[in-house]
Amino acid sequence: MLYRILVPLDGSAVTECVLPHAVAIAKTFNGIITLAHVLEQPSESLHLPKADPLDWYLKKSAAKLYLSKIQTQLQENLVDSEVVILEGNAAEQIVKHAHAMRADLLIISNNCHNKSNTGAVSSNVQHILQHVWTSVLIVRTDGSTVDLPQDLRYQRMLVPLDGSQRAGAALTFVKAFARAYRPEILLAHVVARPEMPRHLPLTQEETELVNRMVECNREEGAKYLDQVRDQVHPTCETRLLVGDNVAATLQNLSEEENVDLLVLSAHGYSGESRWPYGSITNRFITHGTTPLLIVQDLQPDSFDERRTEDVATRQPDRVTHAV
Repeated sequence: MLYRILVPLDGSAVTECVLPHAVAIAKTFNGIITLAHVLEQPSESLHLPKADPLDWYLKKSAAKLYLSKIQTQLQENLVDSEVVILEGNAAEQIVKHAHAMRADLLIISNNCHNKSNTGAVSSNVQHILQHVWTSVLIVRTDGSTVDLPQDLRYQRMLVPLDGSQRAGAALTFVKAFARAYRPEILLAHVVARPEMPRHLPLTQEETELVNRMVECNREEGAKYLDQVRDQVHPTCETRLLVGDNVAATLQNLSEEENVDLLVLSAHGYSGESRWPYGSITNRFITHGTTPLLIVQDLQPDSFDERRTEDVATRQPDRVTHAV
């Protein structure tokens, strides 16, 4: 479950948009939040002078005060938390600390440690996502401050499923949300039309074959969604769609249904375990417009070796637990 929750903050109001989500998830899973702030140091490889000791001390003191203020807000919301100050490259230190604390969930703004004013995922966040190998919640912001309710309650959730056991890994968490917030849950399955790469138009026989395959998969998809609905909650809605492009079809559905949380497994039936995310999940990371909870379906022992091949840092690791 999502017990150990890591929340990186860079001191900006924009990245604090993740806090209501962090509170909502911590309450759902009885989790503890680790608030992390990274003090970036000049790179030795660039032969830049080290930070002035007095200036560094003042920055660290300000960071402690900032995290303490956020921690007080969490306490007022009846959520347990701890704070930590990291030193070095922001993206690398967030990844390393997520591994060190064996985080169950990383909650991060798409603009964390970046000055971008778009809804796209920043390069720093992309680096973190490719190396963290854990469940992740990406909260979208276009660079402006976001006024979210402190007592955030998810109202409408979309859960794409492809029929595989790996995609079904998200259902455990969806059930927990259903108990905690009783949201409207949409279970979606897309039947992809078979690709027929050729230069000439399909013959009538080939067209009929494609149509039979689609209809067969539609019938199986409908049975699958009914089974999943019974497992999660009988009030769940289902969406069975047919499309040439599964990712685009799901993207359109998420926007049309106006969902406030999309829950998706990191991999589907065709996802390669050597990569942190499958193609559909990657599409939502780069082009999504709603908060995205990615449930890592791989077991920790299957990628511990990747964790040992940690991102090399150019500065010695330094961690300060603020009190």
